[in-house]
Amino acid sequence: MNNDWDLVDLRVFCQVARRSSFVAAATELGISPAYVSKRVADLERALGVTLFHRTTRRVRISDAGEAVYAWARKVLEAVEGLNDSVSHTDTRLSGQLRISSSLRLGRNHLSPILAELHRAHPELEIWLELMDRRVDLLAEGFDIDVRMGEVSEPHLVTHLVVENARVLCASPEYLARRGTPKTAADLASHDCLLYRERHQTFGVWRLQGPQGIESVKVTGPIGSNHSDIVSNWALAGHGIILLAGWDVAHALKSGKLQRVLPEYRQEANVWAVTAAKLQTSPKLRTCTQFIIKRLRKGPYALDTAIP
Repeated sequence: MNNDWDLVDLRVFCQVARRSSFVAAATELGISPAYVSKRVADLERALGVTLFHRTTRRVRISDAGEAVYAWARKVLEAVEGLNDSVSHTDTRLSGQLRISSSLRLGRNHLSPILAELHRAHPELEIWLELMDRRVDLLAEGFDIDVRMGEVSEPHLVTHLVVENARVLCASPEYLARRGTPKTAADLASHDCLLYRERHQTFGVWRLQGPQGIESVKVTGPIGSNHSDIVSNWALAGHGIILLAGWDVAHALKSGKLQRVLPEYRQEANVWAVTAAKLQTSPKLRTCTQFIIKRLRKGPYALDTAIP
C-alpha cells in the first residue's frame, strides 16, 4: 500500500459507494463513467485492495471498501471542516447540503424552511430527500436527518428540535358509530388505521400510560405508509389513528378529530441528527440551528400544543 491518492479519488469513490453505480456517480459528479472507473482503479491500486465487486448488472462494495468508505468520509468531513473554518468569514455559506426527513414533516415544514435558508445563503446547494424509513447518514451521504423518535445509532449526534408525542384520535362520526375505547386493550376490537412510519413496528402500538408501557396488537381494514392517507381516512370516519401531535393539532383544535384515551401517548420527540459534531463545521452548525429555530417558532413551526 502507498499514499499515491488524493481527495478527488476519495470523493469519486464515496459517490460510487453511495450510488452502487459508476454511471450514476459519473452523472452526479458531471464527469464520464470512464474517468470514474479510472479514479477508482487508481485508488484500488494505491491501497492494494479491491473496493468493489463488479458484475455486468451491479456494483457491490467489498468488505475492504466498507472500511475505506468509513475513513474516506472522516477525511472528507475533516477537509470540509477545515475549509469552513478558514473560509466564508463573512458568514456566507456555500457547497452542498443534503437533508433527509419523513414525507409530511419534510413537505409541510422543512421544504419552505429550506427555501428560506437558500434565500439567505444562495450559494448553498440544498438537496431534500423524503422517505418513510430510517436513513444511514454516513452510508447515504446525508448531512442532517430530521426525524421523530428514539435515536439509537451511537455514532450520531442529536439536537433536540421539539418535545413531541404521538396521540390517539378519531373523528366524532367514528366514535358515535363504534363507541369510545375505555382502555388500551379496547383498541384491539376497533378499526385502527395502520401507518408504517420509518422505524415503527407495524401493527403494534407501544403506549405510555398510567401503568407504564403497554403494547397493544391492533388491526384495521386499511393502512398505508403515508400519514396524509391515514389522516384523511380518520377524518372520513374510518377508524382510530396514532400520529404525531404536531401532525393532528389543527384537526383536534377544529373538532374534526377527537382525542381517544388521552392518558396514553407515545413519545416521539423531533431531532435534528448529524454524523459530525457541529463544532467541526460552521456551515453544518449554521444550517442546523436555522432549521431548529424555524421548526420551533414561525409560520412553519411544529405545533405541539395539542388539546
